[in-house]
Amino acid sequence: MSWSKPLPANPVVAIAGATGAVGREMLLVLEQRAFPAAEVKALASVRSAGSTLPYRGGELTVEEMCPESFEGVDIALFSAGGTVSEQLRDAVVAAGAVMIDNSSAFRMAPDVPLVVPEVNPAAAFTHSGVIANPNCSTIQMVVALNPLHQVAPIKRVVVSTYQAASGAGAGGMSELYNQTRDFLADEPLHVEKFAHQIAFNCIPHIDVFLDDASTKEEWKMVVETKKILGDENIEVAANCVRVPVLRSHAEMVNVEFAAPISVEQARAAFAAAPGIIVMDDPATKTYPMPGLLAGTDATYVGRLRKDPTVAHGLNFWCVADQIRKGAALNAVQIAELLIGAGR
Repeated sequence: MSWSKPLPANPVVAIAGATGAVGREMLLVLEQRAFPAAEVKALASVRSAGSTLPYRGGELTVEEMCPESFEGVDIALFSAGGTVSEQLRDAVVAAGAVMIDNSSAFRMAPDVPLVVPEVNPAAAFTHSGVIANPNCSTIQMVVALNPLHQVAPIKRVVVSTYQAASGAGAGGMSELYNQTRDFLADEPLHVEKFAHQIAFNCIPHIDVFLDDASTKEEWKMVVETKKILGDENIEVAANCVRVPVLRSHAEMVNVEFAAPISVEQARAAFAAAPGIIVMDDPATKTYPMPGLLAGTDATYVGRLRKDPTVAHGLNFWCVADQIRKGAALNAVQIAELLIGAGR
């Protein structure tokens, strides 16, 4: 089933969860990309109602989010958590708005497209009121995998992630800041957002553990990659690790292909693909690094090389800002697709 209501060229946009890290970034991305919204509404919980957020040289007053908030709204960008998205889905759709949801609530639902505009833009137009934003670590990986998949079919992917504290929101970044300060001052560390100390540490555990001893974050990368690339035969093995970086996730990706693909072909495919910047020159020690790429929009690739242990294999490293391309930017790009303003 596809959505029958046409969206106006200048839609009314609501940000659900506007005071969170991703919600604030959504406002910033809308402003920076000159998104042609007739009006932007900032919605959040009752405790944030009445506060203000900067937008386009002025301020938006935050409104308490309720089912009635979406009357007159055309596009609702949600980053308020899966429970809230599930509770308000019917109200959003009944109001005639399109929900672009950043939570995991609907990603694997058969009637909800999972969209990365550089990879499967046509899927955005098959929605029935809800479009899902993929997991942050999946987004950057499929942006990089897709051009390679067009050159030679992918058989298997093994990915190890190095995920920033921003994946746990503003509270995760604050915890890294505070623990780092306390560690250097030889003070006790307060652990709340993560399973263990994050300062000066790596935690091989993101989200809950599943029955097979993998984590839900790893499961997301497996099933979402297949759905976005439209190929259930691609095998994916994911290992997700939280590292003491504030913003931008990094991933080391090993890919096995069903047909030959050279390093030169892969490099050319990356260079020609939308949303990718190649940073790859060992002679000058040039490669993407998460600590230096925060606040940027692209997916960066480097350390591209042959994997000699399989017939057709490559390794590469990729980096993207988790709050921007991994969340807010991807959602706004979907909105741009819907109104025909993609860039």
